[in-house]
Amino acid sequence: MMKTTDLLIPWCGARQLLTDHFRCPETDTEFHIAGDLSDRPGFFRFGSDTLFGQCSSYRPSNSGDAQLPDVSDSILVSDAHVAMPFDATQVVDNLRLERYASTSSRGRSLQAKSASRSLYYMLRPALPMAIRKHFQRLYLRDWEQLFFPRWPVDLTVEHLFQKLLVLLMKSQGLTNIPFVWFWPDGAQSCTIMTHDVETPAGRDFCGQLMDLNDSFGIKGSFQLVPEDRYEVTESFLASIRSRGFEINVQDLNHDGQLFNDYDRFMQRAARINSYAKQFGSKGFRSAVLYRNPNWFSSLDFSYDISIPNVAHLDPQRGGCCTVFPYFIGDILELPVTTTQDYSLFQIFGDYSIQLWRKQIALIQEAHGLISFIAHPDYLIDAASRRVYIELLAYLSELRTRNETWIAPPGDVAEWWKLRSKLQLNKIGSSWRIEGPGWERARLAYAVVDGDSVSYELA
Repeated sequence: MMKTTDLLIPWCGARQLLTDHFRCPETDTEFHIAGDLSDRPGFFRFGSDTLFGQCSSYRPSNSGDAQLPDVSDSILVSDAHVAMPFDATQVVDNLRLERYASTSSRGRSLQAKSASRSLYYMLRPALPMAIRKHFQRLYLRDWEQLFFPRWPVDLTVEHLFQKLLVLLMKSQGLTNIPFVWFWPDGAQSCTIMTHDVETPAGRDFCGQLMDLNDSFGIKGSFQLVPEDRYEVTESFLASIRSRGFEINVQDLNHDGQLFNDYDRFMQRAARINSYAKQFGSKGFRSAVLYRNPNWFSSLDFSYDISIPNVAHLDPQRGGCCTVFPYFIGDILELPVTTTQDYSLFQIFGDYSIQLWRKQIALIQEAHGLISFIAHPDYLIDAASRRVYIELLAYLSELRTRNETWIAPPGDVAEWWKLRSKLQLNKIGSSWRIEGPGWERARLAYAVVDGDSVSYELA
């Protein structure tokens, strides 16, 4: 790694990214952009990870599939200074908000005014399941050729944060740095279970699904479609609330058109917000995970659960490339980090939890958020229900070993918002966590080892 003291270049916000994510003390290290950034964004590599943004050391590529230049050798470190050939804040925003998707040659998605999408959703209610699966498999036939985001879990944002932290510590001559651990009570990861209710049959199965969840002590949330799909009665809402499960709003009418047109979206958003008050909902999920985070500010919710980590198997391709919550304005995003049950059963024909276990292990390694979508509509048959019970048993086992904290998404969102305000203050030679919610917070240390970092609970 080269060193220089000639750093008369613009500042970039990498230090604030680290403070926000780790809740670590601020240091004197300044991050800078080394040289003039390219006139357009594109893909490039930082070590083994693919990033998207403007770059000063190489001409970024339009495709994430190409042989990409690695900018690692362009990092310059000196006392309390780090110069980089890209803006870390821009890159993280590009990933979390999926700004790369419209540029990538393989970032195919159903566009806002897609005639094929409109036709499909118009015909969908009349299509037999076998025909629907045929069209879906035809659309998704190239998913294995997608190199970015990385299947089955993409940790690009986490890897970037770790690399930035190593650079910061090296610039300060530090071997470790304290931070507020990610999850309450020292849990090694976090898990949420969400249930999207799509049909009258799924609605009528919710009681039995809650029985299954309760048999393992796992509470979750039900995302309800407020219009057209099925009747949502007050007694049905009360049956969910009385058992300690959360109720969230799922789209408006599940027609796949929510984000097609901004004016129509604003009209629908007003009705969605009224249903949020009626249901007492803090969370929102869009139908089929269609999304436009630039419009989220018009939704009156505490959190959203609509953006996948990797969207290879979704109609709207992309993915936020992180397994941690993050803020989009005032809304906290809790990304979907595992494969949906529908894709597992109907697209793959896989009636096992092997893929889920692989994804869980990768997310646990990063100490991130393990989030599931399990539809009551697709858990009615015995084969699917058997797999779901096996998953619940496995998650319960992980919780027993304190390897994961299982909580409804509203509780997780509340914790992450509390954590975002916690501060580390040094009292003598010791560090103390201060702020509302500090009682459940735990002190941890990021320890540098060569060019990598590991975490240790204090």
